[in-house]
Amino acid sequence: MENLSLPRPEAVLFDFDGILVDSEPMHHRAFTEVLDPLGMGFTWQEYVETYMGFDDRDAFREAFRAKGIALDDANLAKFVAAKSEAFLRGLRDGVTAYPGAVPMIASLHAAGLPLALCSGALRSDIDPILAHLGVARCFDVIVSADDVRRSKPDPESYALAFSRLSERHATSLTVPGRSIAVEDTPAGIRSAKEAGLRVLALTNSYDAGDLAEADWITDSLENVRIAAG
Repeated sequence: MENLSLPRPEAVLFDFDGILVDSEPMHHRAFTEVLDPLGMGFTWQEYVETYMGFDDRDAFREAFRAKGIALDDANLAKFVAAKSEAFLRGLRDGVTAYPGAVPMIASLHAAGLPLALCSGALRSDIDPILAHLGVARCFDVIVSADDVRRSKPDPESYALAFSRLSERHATSLTVPGRSIAVEDTPAGIRSAKEAGLRVLALTNSYDAGDLAEADWITDSLENVRIAAG
């Protein structure tokens, strides 16, 4: 795709899985580890088509709903915890950032641009990866699945992230439409747009046609320059 040059936004809010790191296959393996022994696992294709973009809670709810089996809150919490443990075990094999992601975050942070992370992942999944990549200090705000009741495509997570950024940068942030969310899923784009943000979409997880609601689309952050001065 062609290079993109975007005007300086008031803030940038990054999704996590599929934007910073290629962790979606790791999430699928973790779900498989928990659900396969129950005969309730799903294929990678099913994960991409149905489950990717959900937080862990909604993914388990959908897996059980699809089988017509009831899932109460106590068992849901056990499954979420087991999946998180499986995911963290998988991290021991290492994780690699998508090209351009870490340099962009570091340069925007160095230029003083307010940054947030807005993810459907658990905070316990996010923190070790941010530490490994060396960018944890770059984010003024982190909103994870632990902070919201409704996952993407509901706008709650992006609305909360922007609100928290606004509290920290009251003099520089005005309205959501002057900030940019960086996303890779249709659910994430819808969440950000309904929260009033403009959206830069990456084709890391879906084809460009599936991301048509975004304001800009690219195949790599290496092709994008966001003005920071």
